[in-house]
Amino acid sequence: MRDYIEIKPEELNKSAFQMIGSDWMLITAEKDNKANTMTASWGGLGVMWHKNVSYIVLRPQRYTKEFIDSTDTFSLCFFDSKYKKELSYLGSVSGRDEDKMSKTALTLNHFDNIPYFEEADIIITCKKMFAQEFNPDSFIEKNLVEKNYPNKDFHTMYISEILKMLVRKQ
Repeated sequence: MRDYIEIKPEELNKSAFQMIGSDWMLITAEKDNKANTMTASWGGLGVMWHKNVSYIVLRPQRYTKEFIDSTDTFSLCFFDSKYKKELSYLGSVSGRDEDKMSKTALTLNHFDNIPYFEEADIIITCKKMFAQEFNPDSFIEKNLVEKNYPNKDFHTMYISEILKMLVRKQ
């Protein structure tokens, strides 16, 4: 971790819209001493219940959901664009089917017992506070259900406290 400095979330000088929606992130958790990760482009950063938080959403069929559900903590890792190929691969192959992390140039490590990737430019460690599956009756814009959930595989949303935000030293 000597390559990183800890900052307050308020000091982050990057757009969460860019980081999550365009650059993507890896959500990584550990269960039974095995880590799994997935690429995500939906989520957010903000303030809830007087805490700095992350919002992530996972579909029920995602293998990483089993890992997130079995632990209290996880990481969000953000990378330079040169890692887009690895993120694309990690988002298209399931850890159920193969050891997908070993097929990338990324190095798994741990900080405060939370898995993260050493190549990340930004690492956010999180502690879950809230989880709820999306309910189709709660959608005000009903076309969102038809468009995003044709298989009725509604996301579970997790709101998690940001424990640490680490940025790579320049």
